[in-house]
Amino acid sequence: MTGQRFVDGVEERAAQVLPDPVLRYVRQGAREGRTAAEATAAWDRPRFLPSVMRDVTEVHTATSLLGTATSSPLAVAPTTMQRGLHPDGEVAMARGIAAAGSLMVVSSNAGSTFEDIAATGVSWWLQMYLTAERSTSLPLLRRAVDAGARAIVLTVDTPVVATKYDGTGPTVWDAAEPGWVRVNFPDGYGAAPGDEKATDLGPQDVDWLAQATGLPVVVKGVLRPQDARRCLDAGATAVWVSNHGGRQLDYAAATADCLAAVVAEVGSGAEVYVDGGVRTARHALAALARGARGVFLGRLPLYALAVGGAEGVERMFTELGSELGEALMLAGCASAECVPPDLLD
Repeated sequence: MTGQRFVDGVEERAAQVLPDPVLRYVRQGAREGRTAAEATAAWDRPRFLPSVMRDVTEVHTATSLLGTATSSPLAVAPTTMQRGLHPDGEVAMARGIAAAGSLMVVSSNAGSTFEDIAATGVSWWLQMYLTAERSTSLPLLRRAVDAGARAIVLTVDTPVVATKYDGTGPTVWDAAEPGWVRVNFPDGYGAAPGDEKATDLGPQDVDWLAQATGLPVVVKGVLRPQDARRCLDAGATAVWVSNHGGRQLDYAAATADCLAAVVAEVGSGAEVYVDGGVRTARHALAALARGARGVFLGRLPLYALAVGGAEGVERMFTELGSELGEALMLAGCASAECVPPDLLD
């Protein structure tokens, strides 16, 4: 592969165009930021043992995530403040992802309406924080279902938003304009008792969400195998290995180091996804070898959105998908759906 890669230096180019408070918000981790800082390095550690004398005349990157066909295992993790990175926010992200043939998870705090996102034709899931009084979550859930969400992603690692050290300048919340976040909530949401984040999440909430929406439920924020088992026993359709991009408990383990044990516990009982520090097709290949079905990107699509809008997002995903195809061929794997664990040394 020759020529300039779009992904090369995309964070640095985004830093040149983004307001400082927005850039700090995207980059920051919790507290000292150790977990966020170590995430990518954890994916750089694996070494491969390629298989040779394999027929790789045709290599397929395509897969499916909960039955939704995607051009590759790469998809977009939920993030808010996207309208702080591009005027069209989640709608531009959705256009790029739809053009690339992938899938995006929409934050419940999105700054674009579910209806406008869905109108792009993108395949999408809703990320959800449950409230202390569960019934106050229902209007948002129903709106997402009506707009065509295909799954609910329950975030379980955020009973409280972790402390961030954001310097002394204006924060992103000082810079945020009306409509950047939470446009899908009913008027007045957040003011009543029970609107705060739930601190008593349990397995019963997986079933409650499934019953309330009729959609498959993905549990996001799992690092421990025994927690993954509890999610499956509660009816989860998929488990998502995540430490919230290093934005919750600092010094939490890297997802690259937790994935294999969760996959071993889950077995064939559910799909397993991962995020956290993935920046290259090589990282994605390592995740597939460790058993991930889907590999979700958080900060990288945001930088692409800031630099190139929908076209930048499409180009980044198309580029990474092509590079994944080359990596599969060189590894002796004909499909992203059957990368063997012994590919890793």
